[in-house]
Amino acid sequence: MGSPKQKGIITYSLSPFKQRAFAGAFHGYLFNGYKRLAAQAPYFAIPLGLGYATYTWGKSRSEYLNSKAAHHHGHGDH
Repeated sequence: MGSPKQKGIITYSLSPFKQRAFAGAFHGYLFNGYKRLAAQAPYFAIPLGLGYATYTWGKSRSEYLNSKAAHHHGHGDH
């Protein structure tokens, strides 16, 4: 206004965009992140489910083939 210029006083300001860098990040992830995960679910859930089913089938088959019952029926390798 009408005051003389002052020397030796330094003022800093921060951009309003950097003051709250993560403002709304969690709220945005709850909705948008869920939507993104739901859209990508068929691409990772189906192969994961098939892999787990194959693993459990193989594990139970291996236990059977190495059991006394499988050897009795002639399915064992020993």
